[in-house]
Amino acid sequence: MQHYEVIWQVIRHNHCSYMAKITTGIFCRNEYNVTGICNRSSCPLANSRYATICDHDGVFYLYMKSIERAHMPNKLWERVKLPRNYEKALEIIDKHLMYWPKFLVHKTKQRLTKMTQMRIRMRKLALKTREKIMTTPRKEKKREARREKKAEKAAVLEKNIEKELLERLRKGVYGDIYNYPVKEYEKVLEMDSLQAANEDEEEEPEIEYVEGYDGLEEELEDDIEDFGGLAMNRVRAIGDNGEDGDEDEDDDAEVDRKRGRKESSLALRNVEKGDAGSKPKKRAKVLVEVEHEDADERQTAVH
Repeated sequence: MQHYEVIWQVIRHNHCSYMAKITTGIFCRNEYNVTGICNRSSCPLANSRYATICDHDGVFYLYMKSIERAHMPNKLWERVKLPRNYEKALEIIDKHLMYWPKFLVHKTKQRLTKMTQMRIRMRKLALKTREKIMTTPRKEKKREARREKKAEKAAVLEKNIEKELLERLRKGVYGDIYNYPVKEYEKVLEMDSLQAANEDEEEEPEIEYVEGYDGLEEELEDDIEDFGGLAMNRVRAIGDNGEDGDEDEDDDAEVDRKRGRKESSLALRNVEKGDAGSKPKKRAKVLVEVEHEDADERQTAVH
């Protein structure tokens, strides 16, 4: 026979593995606790008659414990499946807990209400698309980085070995003794030729300066020769003029005279044209006095 009062005294005052003491109060972590609070009426271990509701994969069950099954631990709890309809679930609770304490009936219905609301919220959140934050530990990141570095080093080493072997094969170090796959060797040769072609294409074009006219230098030489010939002719002409200097002076004087005559004739013509176009002016009277030695008489002539 179990003494539940003794059990409660031990749990409350000595030790309980389900008890959680925090600043706001003392709580119970037992899955069968109907309220989640550690007290005498809510403790599932210290009560012979107890009822609660539990969730299994989205399905609610009504759990009931009675004193008649206390001697059978494997059949201690009676489980009744509750429908998804909230009203029908309340009817089932009232039917099975008809003669139970009102405190347990009320707390059981309250737990059903809270769990139903929680299930509705979970469905709404499941329909929404949200970002899922995944955390990766630092050790795994470091381990993967080290492996990547080792793999890169190994790949570079293999490529270097392959290049060295191909160079030796081209040079004929091994001769005809070494057997190697011809197809792969031809592929490597094609790759080398393609690389060389790409390098030629990638080279930048060099800038060159070209003469604009091919025969420009010859023309310049001819012009220089002609200019030199003219200079020589001028020098020779100056020498000849030194000998015939007097004759040149006479010729220059005659030319100057002719020019003077032409200029004077042109000036007279211009004056005559101007006089003809203008009105005739009155001439001034000129007095001429003539003296004779014999007679002291003076004769005045008016012109």
